[in-house]
Amino acid sequence: MLAPNALHVAHHFSAIAAMFQDQQIAWDPISMWKSMNWAARAVVVILFIMSGWSIGVMIDRWMAFSAARKQSRAFAPAVAGALREGKIDEAIRVAERNKKSHLAKVVTAGLQEFRAHGESNELPGETIEASKRALERAEAIVHAELKRGLGGLATIGSTAPFVGLFGTVMGILHAFQGISEQKATGLGAVAGGIAEALVTTAVGLFVAIPAVMFFNYFTNRVEAFDVEMDNSSSELIDYFLKRRARTPVAR
Repeated sequence: MLAPNALHVAHHFSAIAAMFQDQQIAWDPISMWKSMNWAARAVVVILFIMSGWSIGVMIDRWMAFSAARKQSRAFAPAVAGALREGKIDEAIRVAERNKKSHLAKVVTAGLQEFRAHGESNELPGETIEASKRALERAEAIVHAELKRGLGGLATIGSTAPFVGLFGTVMGILHAFQGISEQKATGLGAVAGGIAEALVTTAVGLFVAIPAVMFFNYFTNRVEAFDVEMDNSSSELIDYFLKRRARTPVAR
């Protein structure tokens, strides 16, 4: 009795093995693309657009931050030397030669405001307050410039997995559609849907992970730049106070 059952099971497995051999599935990108329906293709195209946008933001911010860091290292000692000698005009010219430096943009605003009010007969306190407000405005503007594009990077990092998940759902629906149309449950009936689900999920993660990593990295860089700008503004205000203390008030 066991022998016939064993022969039946062996015959069944032989049939399954033959089915797998006959239904060879191609997993190369071109074949998977051809097996996708319009919804999955649209998801992949959207994800690649998001990836291109995020890569563009990464390159732009990397170049901007690198230039700001490089020029600030050259700017800081040069402007400090000019201010020690009391040459405000020379300090402004040094700042204008380093236009990509975040420190130069802030310091220039404060120096120009101090020079403009220094030529008037205002009280020292009014001049310092005006310079302080100019520094605060410049810091806010530079901060917004440094963060340009980071909001989009955060949006891509948070939404790309869900876009990929939508493609996964569409792939599963495509697989069930294949089973329904072919009246079969073999790999050939669900191959297209499996390809869609895997590809869209993988592409969604491929887009989201670098976007999140670089968003966190650039955000930390912006915070470091903010600290440097705050310190520079405080040092410049101290310099103005000391300079005003040595200058008699015009009556």
